[in-house]
Amino acid sequence: MANISFKNVVKTYDNGVTVVPNLNLEIKDKEFVVLVGPSGCGKSTTLRMIAGLESVSEGDLCIGGRCVNDLPPKDRDIAMVFQNYALYPHMTVYKNMAFALELRKTPKDVIDQKVHEAARILELEPFLDRKPKALSGGQRQRVALGRAMVRDPEVFLLDEPLSNLDAKLRTEMRSQIAALHKRLQTTFVYVTHDQTEAMTMGDRICVMKDGIIQQYDTPQNLYNYPCNMFVAGFIGSPQMNFINVKVEKAGDAFVLLYDESRIPVDNEALQPYVGKEVIMGVRPEDIYVADEGQTAGGDAVISAYVDLAEMMGSEIYLYVTCAEQKLTARVPVRDDIRADADIRLVIDTQKLHIFDKETEKVICH
Repeated sequence: MANISFKNVVKTYDNGVTVVPNLNLEIKDKEFVVLVGPSGCGKSTTLRMIAGLESVSEGDLCIGGRCVNDLPPKDRDIAMVFQNYALYPHMTVYKNMAFALELRKTPKDVIDQKVHEAARILELEPFLDRKPKALSGGQRQRVALGRAMVRDPEVFLLDEPLSNLDAKLRTEMRSQIAALHKRLQTTFVYVTHDQTEAMTMGDRICVMKDGIIQQYDTPQNLYNYPCNMFVAGFIGSPQMNFINVKVEKAGDAFVLLYDESRIPVDNEALQPYVGKEVIMGVRPEDIYVADEGQTAGGDAVISAYVDLAEMMGSEIYLYVTCAEQKLTARVPVRDDIRADADIRLVIDTQKLHIFDKETEKVICH
């Protein structure tokens, strides 16, 4: 059992700066959890506390039901993969992977078996006699993973392991790490600032800001039901559009006034906001190009000016201005769309997210 539990954990440095004010987090055994957030949000500090590289100022950190606050890193049965790989340049790939086992006085035949097994899984067998400088970035990263694997740790910790790789390699390594987790059936905690990595790899994602958990949920729930504007803007690419609108009552329903459109929303949660301004969130893929002669119906048709049209292959990213607000739309490729032109767009009213303007918390989806 390698579940990880933070109970009211605080991390304060000697200079009095508190980077993690009060962390409560439960990571299940064999789960792949991604800690994600902007630089300085406390995600790497949280990972380093699990590793024992940072001390816990207050609260309890437990691994496998055992409090490890005062346990040194070598006794925690964890393995960590660093951003810069941290390989020994004077050692071969084989020696790098075997080093930790040699320190433990593991029998040579066991070391050889474990290194070759890890090399086979990671497709490193042809490179075992090479030194790190003779390897590509992706191969070095696999060596770092292999060095962690041979120890059979209860917990894998990965600190932005793909940030030094190019885009193609990152995609390959994402799938390899996800497959490795499935194969090893152990607990993975992965830190990144890249929300694409988080969405594609994690069983659950912990979104952090200023050392505080904003939302902890499955990738799909984070995307479909963000709890506040920060999560809504951080998860998804291009990011969600946020539009100032006014709430009015129309019979038994509500309408959101935007530009010259009256956007219908049937949700009683808006009752306290009648006559007030709120923030309407709409994802770029939920904005479409209006067909000629199309009227609002159940959707909202708005007029916009195309500032830039980015061809992305199978789709176009439209950067438009509407009622002095900048919006982004993600639409299928069509020949009649170009920059510096007026256009009519449709907002899908079934996919709206409404946020309180002051607290930035969600009102309704």
